[in-house]
Amino acid sequence: MKLKPLFSLIAISAAAFTPLHAISSETFPAGQIQLLDSPFSHAQTVNLTYLRALNPDRLLAPYLREAGLKAKAQPYGNWESTGLDGHIGGHYLSALSLAYQSTGEEWLLHRLSYMVDELQRAQQANGNGYLGGIPQGQQAWQRVQQGDIEVDLFSLNQRWVPWYNIHKMYAGLRDAYDIGKLPKAKQMLIDLSDWAYRLTEQLSDEQLEQMLVAEHGGMNETFADVYELTGDAKYLRLAEKFTHKLILDPLVAEQDKLTGLHANTQIPKVVGALRVAQLNGDQSWHDAADYFWHNVTGHRTVAIGGNSVREHFHDADSFAEMRQSVEGPETCNTYNMLKLSKMLFLEQQEGKYLDYYERATYNHILSSQHPETGGLVYFTPIKSGHYRKYSQVDTSMWCCVGSGIENHSKYGELIYTHDNEQLYVNLLIPSRLDWPEQQLKLRLQSRFPDQNQATLVVEQAPDNSPVQLNLRLPSWLQAGSAKLQLNGKPLSKGQVDNGYIQLPSGLQSGDTITLDFAVTPSLEPLPDGSQHYAVLYGPVVMAQQLTPFANEKLNFFAGDARMGHIADGPSCPPSAEGVITGNAEAFAHSLKRLPQTELALTASEPELIHATASNGTFIPFFRLHESRYQIYMEQVQPAELEARMAQAEAQAKQLAVLKSKTLDQIAPGEQQPEAEHGFAGESTNTGINDGQRWRDSTNWFGYRLSDPELKAKFLRIRYFAGDVNRTFKIMLNGQLLAHVSLPEKHSDSRFYEVDYPIPEAILNQAKDGLHALKFVAEPNSVAGGIYGIRLLHSQ
Repeated sequence: MKLKPLFSLIAISAAAFTPLHAISSETFPAGQIQLLDSPFSHAQTVNLTYLRALNPDRLLAPYLREAGLKAKAQPYGNWESTGLDGHIGGHYLSALSLAYQSTGEEWLLHRLSYMVDELQRAQQANGNGYLGGIPQGQQAWQRVQQGDIEVDLFSLNQRWVPWYNIHKMYAGLRDAYDIGKLPKAKQMLIDLSDWAYRLTEQLSDEQLEQMLVAEHGGMNETFADVYELTGDAKYLRLAEKFTHKLILDPLVAEQDKLTGLHANTQIPKVVGALRVAQLNGDQSWHDAADYFWHNVTGHRTVAIGGNSVREHFHDADSFAEMRQSVEGPETCNTYNMLKLSKMLFLEQQEGKYLDYYERATYNHILSSQHPETGGLVYFTPIKSGHYRKYSQVDTSMWCCVGSGIENHSKYGELIYTHDNEQLYVNLLIPSRLDWPEQQLKLRLQSRFPDQNQATLVVEQAPDNSPVQLNLRLPSWLQAGSAKLQLNGKPLSKGQVDNGYIQLPSGLQSGDTITLDFAVTPSLEPLPDGSQHYAVLYGPVVMAQQLTPFANEKLNFFAGDARMGHIADGPSCPPSAEGVITGNAEAFAHSLKRLPQTELALTASEPELIHATASNGTFIPFFRLHESRYQIYMEQVQPAELEARMAQAEAQAKQLAVLKSKTLDQIAPGEQQPEAEHGFAGESTNTGINDGQRWRDSTNWFGYRLSDPELKAKFLRIRYFAGDVNRTFKIMLNGQLLAHVSLPEKHSDSRFYEVDYPIPEAILNQAKDGLHALKFVAEPNSVAGGIYGIRLLHSQ
């Protein structure tokens, strides 16, 4: 048994890279790979049901509306009708394309064709190549073309991340052509790209960088793809222009400037930078992407393969915030990290990229889908004893629904790769490969992690086949445990190169290769080195089901609320969390498999674990649904357990009291809280200080706070002690609540809070249960920085 850091082979410095055009291996088209019975094939099938349930006319409605055409159905609500209108439609094109290629079901192609036909009508009606569902988008884009750029992190010309939104359509059209094989989608994509080229042609480099401050998805990646599709260099130049230098330049210098940044804004930029580098030969951009990958996977990623808290990169030296937040790793982040990992693996064929890909696929992606309804997960809390919320088809239109409907048709993409006649078997996912160019058919059977065996059956092979089969021996196999047999006879261990064993050449139809192996349960600490450990069985994260409250009825399925993706129910009391008591190494040694069909572990020495709300059994996290769970356990010495529990309970009680007093709250500078609370302002700025986001303005900015029963008594504002000589007014419901002159009070801490009493007369001016909050700078001064806003019914 051993304790090991996350992805221990990963180093922070980017590895040396072979020539940019020397791709080490290629994937097979998904149509040549058939998933066989496993949790992955089940997820793919359930996803088809979810795709079928989505109404294409409702997804098309924003595009037809913006083109001046009559929609055939009402648009979906939720994010599809609150500013991000149309984003799911683009994802839907990609999802249908992927699902059709993976399964061959004709209804998927029919629906994809219908979507593309209707979108073509909208594009033609627009008359300029544009195709988008952004509310009054043409007006916003016209301002951009004129160089009139009003930008914030998550808005451009008062539209919610319009480039991010339209990027989904670019990617969808690309996939409809490249994967779905619909020829007309190619010209639609080119026309849409030409529209963007004309739109930005006259913008200066400074204006482009200003525009790219707003989240814009992977626009550089799609323009690079259009260049490869057409050979027209103007699209490569466009891709280069859409590569955000503010983010890329520190990565080129191998500087970690990620703390506090919105994670999934940055990852697609880096994916795109790597894609551009593959085409223009820019070694520095390639190495920057590799450095980013090493940084995120090595220092910012938890055991399931996910990263971020409340959508942002936290301080890499402390995962405390992630352990305490119900808004843990976002599924979209991992969707994009898998893209980046796949690209790097195909270039370099190095095991570290595949190790991460495998880990994230088993534990974050597979677990993010409800196995019965197909509902999709936005946040996966790492907070012990918490739970997840699942989307519903008609009510939930989040970003992680869009990426989620793509995720579960991609499980076959890296099972097999090839380099000319070298065939690599990378993942133990049951499947069948049909390689007609080599007249080869291969079946991979495995019930891992329930059984530690995999079998390769050559179903068809020509005489004297030149194909050389290479089988990956993952780093998580117990050392020396791999045993190979060919047709039931032991096979001497051949040469192992870069984690692959080369099998004998000349395989024939009917040959069967069997791999038996052993796996040692292990513990993995958080990357910050704190004494919190996850249990792993190879690449599979094992978790406990917790039941801290008797007869608890939690709502696991989201409605149409703007923030319905957050599991905002009661927190689990610390006393109910599992704790490793004593030596972590001894606990790891005590983990044994239970004698049952499906994988389960338990501690053979129960005194090494303190568990009051579980039976001490660990099962694969991807099998835990509609339940509270625990992934990480803290290690505490037995003599310290009582004091540690008392301290944790006191902290939890303090947080619970604050939560009970809170009517509404806002984290300034963070996308979802600001979007939910109707952020508006002029001459505003936002940034990061000591890992905390702030917003200020030399003019004004404001929000709407919810208080339907008008119970508010205090407005609590969080300030930075270093902000001085700043004067501004706090206005509530159009009336003066306070004159502020920073600092408001002396504080020995870097941050402090001030409670402002709310008079009855101001309270009663609320409209429809909403308070209009506004921070207004005095002449030649600054309003803010504001680091936190909380509406309280009592102090």
